[in-house]
Amino acid sequence: MISKSRINDRIEKLAKIGMTDEGGVSRIALTEEYREGLNLLTSWMERAGLSVHIDQAGNLIGRKEGESSNLKAVAIGSHVDSVGNGGKYDGTVGVIAGIELAQHLKEENIENKRPIEIIAFCEEEGSRFQSGGVFGSRAMTGKLNEEDLKVVDDNGDSRYEVLKAFGLDPANIDRAVRSEEEFELYLEMHIEQGPILVREETPVGIVTAITGLSLTEVIFEGEANHVGATPMDLRYDALLGASEAALAVEEIINRYGGYAVGTSATMEVEPSQVNIIPGKVSTVIDIRDTDLDKRETILAELEEKVKEISMRRNLNYRINNKLKANPANSASHIIQTMKDMSEKHRIKTFEMPSGGGHDAQLLAEITDMGMIFVRSENGSHNPQEFAKAEDIKLGTDLLAHTAIHYINK
Repeated sequence: MISKSRINDRIEKLAKIGMTDEGGVSRIALTEEYREGLNLLTSWMERAGLSVHIDQAGNLIGRKEGESSNLKAVAIGSHVDSVGNGGKYDGTVGVIAGIELAQHLKEENIENKRPIEIIAFCEEEGSRFQSGGVFGSRAMTGKLNEEDLKVVDDNGDSRYEVLKAFGLDPANIDRAVRSEEEFELYLEMHIEQGPILVREETPVGIVTAITGLSLTEVIFEGEANHVGATPMDLRYDALLGASEAALAVEEIINRYGGYAVGTSATMEVEPSQVNIIPGKVSTVIDIRDTDLDKRETILAELEEKVKEISMRRNLNYRINNKLKANPANSASHIIQTMKDMSEKHRIKTFEMPSGGGHDAQLLAEITDMGMIFVRSENGSHNPQEFAKAEDIKLGTDLLAHTAIHYINK
């Protein structure tokens, strides 16, 4: 039986690792807190009868072999790294739900024809290296490039150095790559992180698609000068250019509508002093949509707008594409199985796309993917993030029923 009390107890125990004064969690990837969290997960995985190892990208993997050695595995995963002072449910509920499934199979003596793997992906959040996240799943699906190991954290340490200090071998990170021949499908449970399930008064969501993320750095360069001695018509203010671009993001996104969203997520001003006109501003713009063609059209229009702003304001500009992740559709047969199982077991669900990116998005590159949302309140990536224990239990029930359907198919 899926145990609500055990799930909740484990969420609380894991939340104590990296707990902040505000009641949030700072368990940043590849830190000592992160290692302590993986050690705790390892003990739970082993108790559930899984053999456990960490691959060269820092992904924690628990595996139970199946009756048939020639069948592909059913994989279930999420992440346990956090943003700084984040919540205790983000990612964590999915990994703990997967371990709970394995424990359920063991306690109820349920045989599995297919192997099962429970995966805690490394650095989904991207908080340490500010490089867009989903590092572990990108490594597993062969999507890394040379720059991914060269990026540095706030201490100036490269990801290569940090992985090595963690006891891994980044020179052989290709060993973390898995092929489509290894997985039958991938399932992930996650808190919604948005308001839709609350609005719909529904505890569980069946995800139909995951939005495609694009992170674009735009750098405006003008002329730093004296704020009092420089007339308004002789100024080349980089901050005004960046501000106008931020407003353009809002206008363009609202015009296209649908599931498109856009955010001017960061803005770095140089020099940031009260008596100097900003000479250089870097801003990172986040554009997302479930429709890849529409997202690319929005990006092209935004680039033209940046060019127009720069020419009109006599600024120089550069555009750097930092990260692009394609939208991913959940497999239709998995959606149907989830619908059948929710109806059979009287779990109220709502079909919806995911506005946030997830490891499932990368796994969809090599296998069929399905995803479950659990209703959450008070937003996400903050200490007030909350999900009811009963909702998490219902989500885990649906995950278990769906997984068991496939591991014995």
